[in-house]
Amino acid sequence: VQLVESGGGLVQPGGSLRLSCAASGFTFSSYAISWYRQAPGKERELVTAVNSLGGSSNYVNSVKGRFIGSRDNAKNMVYLQMNSLKLEDTGVYYCHVWVNRNDYWGQGTQVTVSS
Repeated sequence: VQLVESGGGLVQPGGSLRLSCAASGFTFSSYAISWYRQAPGKERELVTAVNSLGGSSNYVNSVKGRFIGSRDNAKNMVYLQMNSLKLEDTGVYYCHVWVNRNDYWGQGTQVTVSS
């Protein structure tokens, strides 16, 4: 199982980014994929979960209405569209999957929101 995130970077407050997570090594379309993030000095938190059909749920309150999770099962890709970014969205963003009772993480992609 491999997860590879991309799309992070430096953005000004109010800007947008789209993160991508490329997955391989398992039957992608059968599994929910989650996005987590970890801000400096804080614990990792769940941002949203994207179910096998592409619906997203369990958004953390702080991103509701601004972030949207989605996926393309034909491409084995999961996305996180992040709009109206705030300073507090800064952190490392990870995708995650449970497969056969094992959990797998990507290496993370850094998102920095700064003026």
